[in-house]
Amino acid sequence: MLNIVLLSPQIPWNTGAIGRVCVNTGAKLHLIEPLGFEIDDKSVRRAGLDYWKKLNPTIWKSFEEFRNFYIDREDRFFFATTKSDRPYFDVQFQRGDFLFFGSETAGIPKEILDRYRERNITIPMRREGRSLNLAISVSIILYKAIEQNFQDFYL
Repeated sequence: MLNIVLLSPQIPWNTGAIGRVCVNTGAKLHLIEPLGFEIDDKSVRRAGLDYWKKLNPTIWKSFEEFRNFYIDREDRFFFATTKSDRPYFDVQFQRGDFLFFGSETAGIPKEILDRYRERNITIPMRREGRSLNLAISVSIILYKAIEQNFQDFYL
């Protein structure tokens, strides 16, 4: 199982769509507060459709609380950011990895990116664009990890 970690997501529709992707891929969703919406917000459920009932996301009070809980797996944390030059497809993902994504408005905090500089990854794009939608970014990297570990899936 892979882990998707959202740091302070702000837009409920994105989180709902990401929840749906997590259910369909068997990924575990972690949400790190503060959130820009209530977890039972109707728009989160609408975006996740009936999948949201199957999701059971874990909500953390802070990045430090999350980090302390998973300190022994910290070497498998990967942080998606536009501030890296390491493409996500250069990483050999493993079962149990943690894929972190920042808020739609601010990304992952600089102090976290600096602490884990060697595990920052990016989705290459043209210079004209600033970033991709959060749900799309999660899907791109998650499915790359699945491609590398496809034996866990059935067609």
